[in-house]
Amino acid sequence: MAPPGTLYIVATPIGNLADLSERAHAVLRDADLVAAEDTRRTGRLLQTLGFDRPLVSLHEHNEAARTPGLVDRLAGGATVALVSDAGTPLVSDPGYRLVRAAREAGVRVVPIPGPSAVMAALAGAGLPTDRFAFEGFLPARRAARRKRIAELADEPRTLVFFEAPHRLAAMLDDCASGFGEAREGALARELTKLHESIRRAPLAALARTVADGEEPARGECVVLVAGAPAREREPDTEPLLRALVAEGVGARTAAAVARRLTGAPRRELYQRALELAQDDPDAAGRSRRRNSGAPRDGRSS
Repeated sequence: MAPPGTLYIVATPIGNLADLSERAHAVLRDADLVAAEDTRRTGRLLQTLGFDRPLVSLHEHNEAARTPGLVDRLAGGATVALVSDAGTPLVSDPGYRLVRAAREAGVRVVPIPGPSAVMAALAGAGLPTDRFAFEGFLPARRAARRKRIAELADEPRTLVFFEAPHRLAAMLDDCASGFGEAREGALARELTKLHESIRRAPLAALARTVADGEEPARGECVVLVAGAPAREREPDTEPLLRALVAEGVGARTAAAVARRLTGAPRRELYQRALELAQDDPDAAGRSRRRNSGAPRDGRSS
């Protein structure tokens, strides 16, 4: 029985053909089969490289159906190279199901690193790169997109998004509204190509450059958003308010005391003190007795 083959995950150029590594070239040249997101596009790449290999399509709509057959070929000793349309496979592209199934079948999986739009944009944008979060494409529908932006508004890491040219203006406008007009961002287009552009500016300014046509909405687009600035930790006022209310202190006075001690917003403190008093049916009676000077058990001395 032949030993299992190898599944290679091959990064291909995102624009400049010279970025293809010698190792990636050799793997593609010698593979028994190349699994490609778009066989026509990959076929043109192979022709440019000067060779021809058998191709099979593997995209988001057929990955589940194609995976068992590919794993069978790998288990039988075949060498398969997985590529996406451009860049590193599996980064906002199909392939993870195949990789998972191959590993479970005992097949060797070897990544061949190389071009990545995410890493290229981070490297050239001038935003913090020590920690970042890749979010892929935001939802296409505006309501869903705004909802997701709101969920990410307090994320402290640099955020990285892909976006289609025809949605770029609307997406940047929503980013400026949701993250804040002054939040720093960057737009990277046509990375590694002749008309490569990386522009860093406040999100409102970036949105205007695209809306006004100063920055053309063409080509592959990567949008980066600086992480949310660190906020001072809000003091925990809950134990203090509970203790004051339990002692019969009125909501207004409790809020004033907590405000002086913690600096928390008075309105929020007052509202919470009212809620605590409503949850404690004896609080009002204790407050009246406290104000009248009567003993807490209601008996005269």
